[in-house]
Amino acid sequence: MGRAFVYVIVGGGVAAGYAALEFTRKGVSDGELCIISDEPVAPYERPALSKGFLLPEDPTRLPSFHTCVGANDEILTPKWYKEHGIELVLGTRVKSVDARRLTLVTSTGETITYNFLIIATGARALKLEEFGVEGSDAENVCYLRDLSDADRLATAIQSSSNGNAVVIGGGYIGMECAASLVINKINVTMVLAGAHCMARLFTPKIATFYEDYYMGKGVKFIKGTVLTSFEFDSDKKVTAVNLKDGNQLPADLVVVGIGIRPNISLFEGQLIIEKGGIKVNSQMQSSESSVYAIGDVATFPVKLYGEMRRLEHVDFARKSARHAVSAIMEPEKTGEFDYLPCFYSRFFAFSWQFYGDHVGEVVHFGEYDEGKVFGAYWVKEGHLVGCFLEGGTKEQYETISKATQLKPAVTDMEELEREGLGFTQTVVSQQKPLHVWHAVTGVVVAASVTAFAFWYGRRRRRW
Repeated sequence: MGRAFVYVIVGGGVAAGYAALEFTRKGVSDGELCIISDEPVAPYERPALSKGFLLPEDPTRLPSFHTCVGANDEILTPKWYKEHGIELVLGTRVKSVDARRLTLVTSTGETITYNFLIIATGARALKLEEFGVEGSDAENVCYLRDLSDADRLATAIQSSSNGNAVVIGGGYIGMECAASLVINKINVTMVLAGAHCMARLFTPKIATFYEDYYMGKGVKFIKGTVLTSFEFDSDKKVTAVNLKDGNQLPADLVVVGIGIRPNISLFEGQLIIEKGGIKVNSQMQSSESSVYAIGDVATFPVKLYGEMRRLEHVDFARKSARHAVSAIMEPEKTGEFDYLPCFYSRFFAFSWQFYGDHVGEVVHFGEYDEGKVFGAYWVKEGHLVGCFLEGGTKEQYETISKATQLKPAVTDMEELEREGLGFTQTVVSQQKPLHVWHAVTGVVVAASVTAFAFWYGRRRRRW
């Protein structure tokens, strides 16, 4: 026995929820849309898992962070899907897909046919075993990718109060989880393979600022080495981690954040794969016209830079989902996906955003002190291509985004440093690329972290 739908979304993460909402706003009819997810719950905002979910008091729990609360939009509870005639097939894995025959088979043996398929399968956390280290199955070794991981980590945290945690990795998961562990009164040591945290994005100066703050909270950093093995007790719990540099660290809890891999194995050999993802055009459409890909699995054309990229961030998941649905439902009204790469994070009282590309020469600006607004510009071939800002207001973040999209010309790097945030404010006010020597000195608004938290934190703090 099988069923037929007009639209099927495979995957139940952030992108699936935002796609569902967009489908309803584009007029999808009852019974036309089906979402198949191997998770047992409706789509939710994954950023909540490393923040509000791990709070020691009044932690965030579903349904408060179902999509699309992350964009200050509707909360799509299971009841919402039912009321809108959307079929949720939860706790079910897709076993195979025949992209040419427009069919798929689930782990229950059901065959489902479709007219349009959206791939929103996201990514999986890389496991230590893929690097030759055994021990991921120990009860106090935790990853963080989905709700079940978060439940496991929250339980481990409760049993590790005042104990020692070792965080492997210094990316988003490492930095955000380390902050949450400190809040839970756990002693934290971070092990970084590289020279500093957030190595793919932060400059050494930016990284040093945040690392100094973490060290002020008692966090220790060990850099330039990797985990090689664990020590276990008679109950097969990890008691210590062994590092390549010879260090042995006591551990009541280990959190591993060493990267992710897109879930694309179902489509290898059927769709064109590029840069580790499913290649799509500016409508998020794959090499099979009835199949679209969004979020972590999509390698798409970045119009601003004229090249194909695959991005791993919730902002892209949300926006690519909306665009794909628009392209399917209203193709004649949908233009090219003109996306400006965006990354952001929050930990402790800090909140930063980055727009554009982190290539070229770097110019830092502002006071690199707690409670201050500071940032950096990336300049390539005489044009601004990227901008980082910590502690800004909503308006300031919008300004750096708009300015980065304009790619204004820069000829005097020292003047750019002196102008600081004022440069982008002037660029945007004139709405055209601007040589830095023509910029009128802008007024840099000193917005405190507390003020920004009222906008960004208070409205979203629970997720």
